[in-house]
Amino acid sequence: MRIGNNPNKEISQEQSFFIHQIIVPVYIPNEEGYFLDGLKILKICLDSLFNTIHDRTFITIVNNGSCSNVVEYLNDLFEQKKIKELIHTDNIGKINAVFKGLSGNNIELVTVTDADVMFLSDWQTETIKVFSTIPKAGVVGIVPQFNMFKRYCGNVIFDNFFNKDLKFLPVKNQQAMIHFYDSIGWDRNYNQDYLKFALGLNYGDVKCFVGSGHFVATYKKDVFEELLSFIGGKKAAGIGEDYIDNKPLKKGYWRLTTYDNYAFHMGNIYEDWMQKIPNKIPAVNYSNLNFIKRKNVSGISYFVRNKLFTKLIAVNWVSRSFMKWKKLPKQMVKKY
Repeated sequence: MRIGNNPNKEISQEQSFFIHQIIVPVYIPNEEGYFLDGLKILKICLDSLFNTIHDRTFITIVNNGSCSNVVEYLNDLFEQKKIKELIHTDNIGKINAVFKGLSGNNIELVTVTDADVMFLSDWQTETIKVFSTIPKAGVVGIVPQFNMFKRYCGNVIFDNFFNKDLKFLPVKNQQAMIHFYDSIGWDRNYNQDYLKFALGLNYGDVKCFVGSGHFVATYKKDVFEELLSFIGGKKAAGIGEDYIDNKPLKKGYWRLTTYDNYAFHMGNIYEDWMQKIPNKIPAVNYSNLNFIKRKNVSGISYFVRNKLFTKLIAVNWVSRSFMKWKKLPKQMVKKY
């Protein structure tokens, strides 16, 4: 039986105090084999996160079917109020776990990160700087990688094709870039020129690279306005990541990465260098946020920038001409 009316029905929802949500899907089903060091690395990941974020950050952990030790650890963090939201699910895959973390929240920025990332000091400050300086920034990564401009960046290049500030820039932190490819098991027989230059953009007082990787990136919330209820098929990646990658393009948003490196990928094996967790940092200045929500671009605009133009610029002679024009050193153009 119900008597009377629920008083909360008449109360409007207040604007969230938080301006930055971080979603961490966690899948550690056991502590054997591939997952032997999984819990230890997760603890390093989250400790580095706690030490490098400002007080208006909302951390969501989605436990995606992990073992009891992981569940106990996460429950303890929630009880200590180190994380704001903890969701326990069966293994529904990374992308569906991200969707669960997104639902029910309305926070301006959303970072989606794997559970094996070590965050470095100033990553949040530098991410916010890119978003607040570049109105079209929709995705901002914090780990520069090879040839990022070749995936989901047709609109950035199209919009800045005649902009002299779109050009190949020297890689600021070559050792960090080497570290990333070591961490994913690559031999060092890749093109060494990739360590020297990458396509970048000077925008006001902000310098950044074009493109972004997947394992950690921050998105404007309105990228996810229309969420699919469930992504079937492969649980790890597949259609889910393609869906997320295409969403910013629908609104004409650019995909970018900070000029310097602000995170390390740890992988699944613990190493001694991981002991150097960043110390607690002072509060981040987030007073200069300048977010402008964008409507979907027209179908023609989307097709021209992200399909037709992308195919054109991928043609071998066009690509070489473009790289030469955008100041990649001539001796590197042929093999880049």
